[in-house]
Amino acid sequence: MRVIFSIAGTTIGEAVRRRILLIILFIGVLFLAIAPGLGALTARQETSILRGMTLSIILLTSAVIAIVLTMYMIPNEIERRTIYTILCKPVQRWQFYLGKYLGAVGALGLMMALMTAVLIFVFAIMQKGSAGDIPQLAQVPAMYFVQMSILAAVAMFFSTFTSPLVNFFLSGGVYLLGSVMNPFFETLSNDKDAHVVTKGFAWFANTVLPNFANYQVANPIINPTQQIDTQFGYYITTIGYGLVYIVALCVAGILIFDRREV
Repeated sequence: MRVIFSIAGTTIGEAVRRRILLIILFIGVLFLAIAPGLGALTARQETSILRGMTLSIILLTSAVIAIVLTMYMIPNEIERRTIYTILCKPVQRWQFYLGKYLGAVGALGLMMALMTAVLIFVFAIMQKGSAGDIPQLAQVPAMYFVQMSILAAVAMFFSTFTSPLVNFFLSGGVYLLGSVMNPFFETLSNDKDAHVVTKGFAWFANTVLPNFANYQVANPIINPTQQIDTQFGYYITTIGYGLVYIVALCVAGILIFDRREV
């Protein structure tokens, strides 16, 4: 474990020094900071729209960071030939892979924590020091972090056998499908009137694609009239699903990486 955490720590240091990631993060934080400028709306509209806008900024910024952060990790190490220096030491490939992934997730967590801190600061000013719904608001980025950890695992998996450019579009496509189409596939697979082949395809797609839509828990925050039944149980189940998916992707990525000539 010491080897894995050492690689993870080095990866975090490299990530926070990458200009492209810092630029993406800066743009996201800037938009969060200027979001309260929607003063032309009514108080209720302003609060509701501001919640939706700021949470969407965090979600979009985090998704771009998660993909850009991980799609270069293995290809860059091979291109710069630093991987030979690392693997000639008593470091197994699976340790290298896990260290890189954990480092990416750690860096992603730091960046999302910064954006969440700005979000809380903005709403604390709006509510004039009152805690209000800030604790509940902070739960949404926490679930986004699990979602982005899955997306990072997807991009890391693709990085074992594709170029960064192809990886960007593949990972982005998986994210869009998993966010938009998974609820449709789930409904279709449970439709009694659907053809058996259609239901089979929908079940397969719903099983293989990560269900990113599960982590879209912002609606009750934006619109308080909508609530999640058994919220604690839902969060635990969804986080457990994410961990299982991450483990499966890491195992698959390690198996491919272990057989790749570098």
